[in-house]
Amino acid sequence: MRYLITGGAGFIGSHLCDALVSRGDAAVCVDDLSTGRMANIAHLLEVPDFQFIRADVTEGIDLAGPLDAVAHLASAASPPDYLRRPLQTLAAGSTGTEKALRLARRKNARFVLASTSEVYGDPAMHPQREDYWGNVNPIGPRSVYDEAKRFAEATTAAYRRTFGLSTGIVRIFNTYGPRMRAADGRIVTNFITQALSGKPLTVYGDGSQTRSFCYVDDLVRGIVGMIDSAAAGPLNLGNPEEFSVGDFARLVLRLTRSGSVIEHRPLPVDDPTRRCPVIARAMSVLNWRPKITTEVGVRWTIDWFCSTAGEVPEQRPGLVPAEG
Repeated sequence: MRYLITGGAGFIGSHLCDALVSRGDAAVCVDDLSTGRMANIAHLLEVPDFQFIRADVTEGIDLAGPLDAVAHLASAASPPDYLRRPLQTLAAGSTGTEKALRLARRKNARFVLASTSEVYGDPAMHPQREDYWGNVNPIGPRSVYDEAKRFAEATTAAYRRTFGLSTGIVRIFNTYGPRMRAADGRIVTNFITQALSGKPLTVYGDGSQTRSFCYVDDLVRGIVGMIDSAAAGPLNLGNPEEFSVGDFARLVLRLTRSGSVIEHRPLPVDDPTRRCPVIARAMSVLNWRPKITTEVGVRWTIDWFCSTAGEVPEQRPGLVPAEG
């Protein structure tokens, strides 16, 4: 089988490339490296079944040979990235999605869209089921990501209805693990790098808002399951183990044995109050559920940051993950 992964040099995309190649499939990674990194795929470059193409998906993808599926992950995903590149983020979700869909249609390939829990906005329903339509501010600063993904879902569904294309949509909740950029601005990397550097952990608001954290290996199993299936979705992929932001900060402090303090700052505009997936559909359709607990996954992620040169340049000596 031969698969094309847009955004394949990114955090999640590179792990997806790993999973496909490791089971004996061929992976074509397309990335413009605006947020992806060559370091994420360097170990794959000499693998015969792996191909890297540096390209912007909004300009189209011209690829020779057959394809069995296209997985569309290309997009800025962390708030600092999409706030810094608002128009490019909108283009990736709109033009980029349609260009990827056109390629899948030309190749008669299945198309899987990596959407996001951000389509639910600041949800009035908790926990979030796939039949909830969301509560999104269409002109707020976060809308460049939220609405780009909502448009991408609408375009994907339209291609399925209009052309009979085999499509699937997964809505990804907070995901973490090795290969995250230390400065990507998301809660897991913020807390781990701050704790390892001895800096205050920045908690926005009073820390009572909640998030649910899914380890990247679990998430990728779900994406691969969706690629292999004929399901249309959307399907939530995330860990229903819910944490308050304050409790999560204290977990990171305990696991790093850091003496950092917690520092509270004002909430960003349109920051979701609660976020937790209902995964009954994914359990039923894909026989999927996360296996790695948040504590174990966070410990593994801390280990990776501690062992990877340059990820935490100001790391204090003597700060090591706690056992047990």
